[in-house]
Amino acid sequence: MADRPHTPAHRWRNDPHVRALVFQAIALALVVWLGYSLFDNTLANMQERGIRTGFGFLGDPAGFGILFSLIPYSEGMSYFRVFLVGLLNTILVSAIGVVLATVLGFVIGIARLSGNWLVSRLALAYIEVFRNIPLLLQIFFWYFAVIRSLPGTRNSISLFGLVAINNRGVYLPEPLPESGFGWVVLAFFVGIALGLGWARQARRHHDRTGHQQPVFWVNVALVLGLPVLVFVALGAPLHWSIPSLQGFNYRGGINFIPELGALLFALTMFTAAFIAEIVRSGIESVNKGQREAAAALGLRPGRSLRLVIIPQALRVIIPQLTTQYLDLFKNSSLATAIGYPDLVAVFMGTTLNQTGRAVEIVAMTMGVYLLISLLISLGMNLYNQRVALRGGRS
Repeated sequence: MADRPHTPAHRWRNDPHVRALVFQAIALALVVWLGYSLFDNTLANMQERGIRTGFGFLGDPAGFGILFSLIPYSEGMSYFRVFLVGLLNTILVSAIGVVLATVLGFVIGIARLSGNWLVSRLALAYIEVFRNIPLLLQIFFWYFAVIRSLPGTRNSISLFGLVAINNRGVYLPEPLPESGFGWVVLAFFVGIALGLGWARQARRHHDRTGHQQPVFWVNVALVLGLPVLVFVALGAPLHWSIPSLQGFNYRGGINFIPELGALLFALTMFTAAFIAEIVRSGIESVNKGQREAAAALGLRPGRSLRLVIIPQALRVIIPQLTTQYLDLFKNSSLATAIGYPDLVAVFMGTTLNQTGRAVEIVAMTMGVYLLISLLISLGMNLYNQRVALRGGRS
């Protein structure tokens, strides 16, 4: 019996890539259909019960105050302004927490591998204590047991007459830019661009000749020195608002409320304990021969760690680090427990209670957390690919 000819349709049916695309398209269509059915059914049920729908409420005045805001806000502003305030407050505590937790985690993780017995054991104790206590309890500890026990306003702890610390927060001098300060900001970003260009050129020069050019101090001079020169040349277009005690409270400056401090301390300490273990495992995954080769070349331990060990360990560290960043961002929603005005507290809490628009508000809040989480994952995955590619060429 002769074989049947392989027609184009026959080849497509037997092509695994085509079958995979077909099955994915069918699965996507089913998900879209299910989502649309749920959405349509929800709207129909709400209309039957006389529940209003839509996002028009975002333009209505909120009518309530917010304890802390990065942008101007008053009670007469709209619910959409409340959404922006909560979003920026969430991003603020998450961004600062990521930076602080990363730095502290790397320090503790490296200390965990120290040859000094005391340093290693202290790092181990830190890791075991902070990662085994629930985060919510740590938030309560920092807020009620530490910050709330600070002295009152009139007995504030003063640092050089510029900073005041009390149970209402930390008061710092506020920079107030004057005309021409925009050129200083522009010089800062120009310095960053020049620094990145110099680092790339130095790397190419090293690959070509084997000679190491100074990168760190050149970048410091460009990123910091260039704006300082422009700042001085323009006659220092900046003045400071110093906090001062007036009546029963401090006026002027910037006030970091105690809720922000407690949440930031807890998120940083908790996440840093997990990052420390990730860093330790990443460093230990590097072959011992790499350390011996670095020592044979005359590199000191610190320089060997920075130039040889850490770059290779990053390929193990980065994927796990992404998970910790995502957890820290999502854990910031626990801020509502102590009254920090994040997105969950002021938008999905107060705004929802006042408007009753549960579907719209919950959908917007979930969408924000999903979008920012995807952006964090995308950024970390791109960086991970860059590290992996660099490691593959070495």
